Amino acid sequence: MAGGGFGAASGGGDFEAKITPLVIMSCIMAASGGLMFGYDVGISGGVTSMPPFLKQFFPVVYKKTQETGLESNYCKYDNQGLQLFTSSLYLAALISTFFASYTTRSLGRKLTMFIAGVFFVVGTVFNAAAVNLAMLIIGRILLGCGVGFANQAVPLFLSEIAPTRIRGALNILFQLNITIGILFANLINYGTAKIEGGYGWRVSLGLAGIPAGMLTIGSLIVVDTPNSLIERGKLEEGKAVLKRIRGVDNVDPEFLEIVEASRVAKEVKHPFRNLLKRRNRPQLVIAIWMQIFQQFTGINAVMFYAPVLFQTLGFKSDASLYSAVITGAVNVLSTVVSIYFVDRAGRRVLLLEAGVQMFLSQLVVAIIMGLKVKDHSNNLGHGLAIIVVLMVCSFVSSFAWSWGPLGWLIPSETFPLEARSAGQSVAVCTNMLFTFIIAQAFLSMLCNMKFGIFLFFTFWVFVMTIFVVVLIPETKGVPIEEMTERVWKQHWFWKRFMDDIEDDPKGKLHA
Repeated sequence: MAGGGFGAASGGGDFEAKITPLVIMSCIMAASGGLMFGYDVGISGGVTSMPPFLKQFFPVVYKKTQETGLESNYCKYDNQGLQLFTSSLYLAALISTFFASYTTRSLGRKLTMFIAGVFFVVGTVFNAAAVNLAMLIIGRILLGCGVGFANQAVPLFLSEIAPTRIRGALNILFQLNITIGILFANLINYGTAKIEGGYGWRVSLGLAGIPAGMLTIGSLIVVDTPNSLIERGKLEEGKAVLKRIRGVDNVDPEFLEIVEASRVAKEVKHPFRNLLKRRNRPQLVIAIWMQIFQQFTGINAVMFYAPVLFQTLGFKSDASLYSAVITGAVNVLSTVVSIYFVDRAGRRVLLLEAGVQMFLSQLVVAIIMGLKVKDHSNNLGHGLAIIVVLMVCSFVSSFAWSWGPLGWLIPSETFPLEARSAGQSVAVCTNMLFTFIIAQAFLSMLCNMKFGIFLFFTFWVFVMTIFVVVLIPETKGVPIEEMTERVWKQHWFWKRFMDDIEDDPKGKLHA
């Protein structure tokens, strides 16, 4: 990965930069925040289906899962308390991201990642040692705060520390680690579910301590980003760090650009009010809609459905393991695909290709399910079942190289410095809000809409692909502080929002 094997630099406004070991190390450390988030997301699904866990905390659901019959297929997990266990994490993340926005600006990216690590460690202790529902929920809330802080700081850290030509690839490390976290969580759940004595869920929840520790220690080792140091007035230190991470002595052009960006940023007293200015409208609209669309691809529905589908195939009791491992592995591999293509083919190509693939995959699944799987019977032949599995994999893979990683990458690289922290906050917040809504509503929707849920998501995939065609510009290879000039002012629709870019030239000169 070192040695600059990521294609040569492009365009005129690029800065000298080697791909230094320091950058690679820092990015791997920082991205372990993604590992933690993925692990938390993946672990809760498995733990909530372990009988000893349900027996102790959710006796009502436990009773329902023991009954057989038609309703239990779709509706056995439709319990608000159980959904709250999963989604309290997202609510906490949603609220904490606003505090994180403040610390990211005033204390730096590095310290914010450290705070996230501490939240993760404490939350893990609460969860693993839980004796009642309150402890469990408190643990989840602390983990949620960790997620809020990590998802705020890590993508910014990665976007700022990475050389322009591989910014996309390094940023996707975050998403790659989320998928690896989910895969590991699934494998661990499979193992711990087999533990006699019914304490397997404690092991599952407790092992989150490993990625939590990695992030906490990692955040102490890495350097803070030059953008962040300069923004906080530490110019010399910022310049020194810039030399170290770029591996060249002549960093003046990039240094001056960051200094200029941070001077503009300093004049902004109210970051969130500033975010609403006309010139930040394109980035804001794109950031918000990308997060909403990411959740409305229906990825959660498909991931949730996988075990049911695989049982139909005759995998029987190990179905959930197989489905988790297969979808998890497809997820990881496809994210690697996007690391390769994102700075070569570009962001738009990936989003458009995946839109078509996701649309077709879900449509096929919906049709087969609608025709063949009735409420009381399911006469899915072996051949059709295999088609469904292939379609699920096709769907998961196209999500993993498009909306999965790019939903985080594009917002973190398009905002100007003065709005970046606030913009990332709004993105994280929107993402968590809609993840929360879908997590809370999904099991109930499933209970009522049955397979119509796939058509619901297919419609959304169609909408988001049109959105990409019309409104999302290509941002590959554009230095992060030159987005306005090279991207927004050139875009057929968004350029009209850029005409007031010189809001008050006189005031700035006098100041």
